[in-house]
Amino acid sequence: MLRGYVLHHRPYKETSALVNLLVDGVGRVDAIVRLGSGKRSLKSIIRPFQPLIFQYLGKGELKTLTQVEAAAPAIPLASKEMFAGLYLNELLIRCLTNQHQAESLFFPYHQTLVSLTQGVCERQLRQFECALLLELGTMPSLEFDSYGASIDGDMDYRFISQQGFLPVAKMMRNTYSGEMLIALREQQLESQHLPQAKYLMRQLLQEVLGNKPLQSRLLFAAACEKR
Repeated sequence: MLRGYVLHHRPYKETSALVNLLVDGVGRVDAIVRLGSGKRSLKSIIRPFQPLIFQYLGKGELKTLTQVEAAAPAIPLASKEMFAGLYLNELLIRCLTNQHQAESLFFPYHQTLVSLTQGVCERQLRQFECALLLELGTMPSLEFDSYGASIDGDMDYRFISQQGFLPVAKMMRNTYSGEMLIALREQQLESQHLPQAKYLMRQLLQEVLGNKPLQSRLLFAAACEKR
């Protein structure tokens, strides 16, 4: 049996759903699942943040889910935490193609969802974004700068696409401290690092996502305006 999470689902014909999954040891898988009806209906578990175990069949890009069961209770997310979870899901759907070999992302994703039950933790979100970019092969080196020298905690750097981090004079605008880059690499971000880390992740992710806005961010902004 495989384990995974539903990232997104939508109706498919009358009694089925088309689901995008993050599968442990595999990556993104798109599949059709028959929902059924009555006491045996799967509608209550085919939803985001619900850990599942299952099998799938098929040789094409679109699989068929079988033997679907809840692996554990759904991870309870509400309010800001729910929007953060939807943000993770949308990132994975936008960045991973069907059957993208992203074997190592399941545990960081699960770990981040669990952390959200205690509130939104920017540190954990930044580390997940970093793990995603590493999996995609688009994360620049956090160990060496564009000249091949080790990242220096006392230096400032500017990110140059296709080159990496270029050392620059301190006090320049739109730069990142070497201290933050090292903390990100070692998964030891502190509160003072978070604004720069957030800006860096947005810059790096935009190169993957393009200019189309993330719907989860728009929904979160709209929800905040109503309060």
